[in-house]
Amino acid sequence: MEPRDLEVELERCHPDGFAWAVRCCGGNRSDAEDVLHQAYVKVLDGRARFEGRSSFKTWLFGVIRFTAREQSRAWWSQALRLGGWLRERSDDSLDPAQAAAADDTHGRLREALSRLSKRQAEVLHLVFYQDLTIQEAATVLGMPVGTARTHYERGKTRLRTLLAETVMVR
Repeated sequence: MEPRDLEVELERCHPDGFAWAVRCCGGNRSDAEDVLHQAYVKVLDGRARFEGRSSFKTWLFGVIRFTAREQSRAWWSQALRLGGWLRERSDDSLDPAQAAAADDTHGRLREALSRLSKRQAEVLHLVFYQDLTIQEAATVLGMPVGTARTHYERGKTRLRTLLAETVMVR
C-alpha cells in the first residue's frame, strides 16, 4: 500500500482506532494517545505492514493492541527499575464524554461491563462499539474464532443478567 493510501486509511479509522486504544489502555486517554501515535509511526515507517489478509481496520486494531501490550510491558519494566513501585495513574480532569457517563443508564452499563471478564469485554467492545464481526474481533485479539464466539455469547448473557439485577435493585 502506498504511503498516501496508508494516511487516508489511518484518517478514516482514527476515531475507532482511538476508542480501541483507550480500551486497550484501561480507559487512560493519555496512554491511549501515546499508543496510537506509536502504532501510526510503525505503520508509516513500515515496521507494521498491511498485507491484505484482513480488512485494514482489523489489521490496524491488531497493531494498536500489540503496541499497547508493548507499552504496558515497557512501563512496568521502567517502574521495576525505578524501585519496584508504580504510582497510580489517574486523570482528574473530566471531559464531556466522562461527564455524560454520570447519566444513570450509562453508568449502569459501564458498571456491568466492568464486571465481565477481560476477554468478554474486549470482544463485546470490538463487535458493538467498533462494528467488527466476531471473526475480525478474533483476529484482532489473536484467538480462534470459536473462542471469540464463546466469549461473545457468554459476555452478552452475563451483561444481560447484570443489567437485570441493577434494574431489580432500584
